[in-house]
Amino acid sequence: MSPSPAGSAVPTSGSPAPRRTRLTPERERELFTAVVDLVREHGYEAVTMDAVAARTKASKATLYRQWESKPKLVATALRHLAVASPADVDTGSLAEDLRRMAHELIAHATEDTALLNGLAHAVTKDPELWQALHDLHIRPGLEMLDAVLRRAVERGELAEDNPAKDYVVHLVLGAFGTRKLIENTDVDTEFMEKYLRAVVFPALGIA
Repeated sequence: MSPSPAGSAVPTSGSPAPRRTRLTPERERELFTAVVDLVREHGYEAVTMDAVAARTKASKATLYRQWESKPKLVATALRHLAVASPADVDTGSLAEDLRRMAHELIAHATEDTALLNGLAHAVTKDPELWQALHDLHIRPGLEMLDAVLRRAVERGELAEDNPAKDYVVHLVLGAFGTRKLIENTDVDTEFMEKYLRAVVFPALGIA
């Protein structure tokens, strides 16, 4: 939008300032979900405001009025869909807790990997976008894992000074990326069970 000519920046009674369109919470969530779906399908760089407008049946003018730019729209969509408090995992056993968490990752691997891949390059250039992705996909899992490991220490299952404790998330998530890269095959339950028993459990001192 072009800047107002000199002397017309302050609206008069005859020309009211433009108002932001108010969307219902349901409409906002529908729009944000569509934005994230587009990033999964096509990658961040390929998504345009025109594509968002077409998918959501919204005018491009409304999108720009509400969010100003694609980076802000995508970051807002990610934050809006973020899980405020992930469902707790507490089976009373560290091994079983880790199995449950790994199986949850497998259940959502397709859509999560598509989103991460779609944003992989963009987040290295845009700290706000990285933070939004972290809030949506990284932070909830880290908080849950911290709680699982803390309870294991309290139960005496895990030594508090175990050096592998800080790298569990790297071990588990690394299995997803490396199997696809090396074998061109997705991680499944059978593979993850063998991987936990051979790599993760021994590192944590789980018999």
